[in-house]
Amino acid sequence: MSIWFNPSLSVADLESYETETMNHFIGIQFTEVGDNYLKARMEVDHRTRQAYGILHGGASVTLAETVGSIGSAMVIDQDKFYCVGVEINANHIRSIKQGFVTAKAEPLHLGNSTHVWDIKIIDEKDRLICVCRLTVFILSLRSL
Repeated sequence: MSIWFNPSLSVADLESYETETMNHFIGIQFTEVGDNYLKARMEVDHRTRQAYGILHGGASVTLAETVGSIGSAMVIDQDKFYCVGVEINANHIRSIKQGFVTAKAEPLHLGNSTHVWDIKIIDEKDRLICVCRLTVFILSLRSL
């Protein structure tokens, strides 16, 4: 059973989130929509590396927050609600110098006022790079 507000949600529906945003500038691309998860990938290159030539922890967190926050946005009725990230933590497990990393966001909790997402980032060899947990508030548009 799908968790999405629009049960026919597809990768094409998420393309608008990839233009003129940080997602676009660091190369985040959505790759898969499952019944209860989203996946996005990002290249480890000059945009996402830190001074030692490895993936910047902030780039990993940006990827994680992007896939989790957009996951929340796809769960809610956006004509009535909006969502904002309020807390994210990350454990950087392994470094990577080149290639692609993929984030998979799965909900741990989808409540009326909060969502909590588990996000795992892996490399092309399925090795764990980073683990994140994201908490998102769900707010009424009337509160704007």
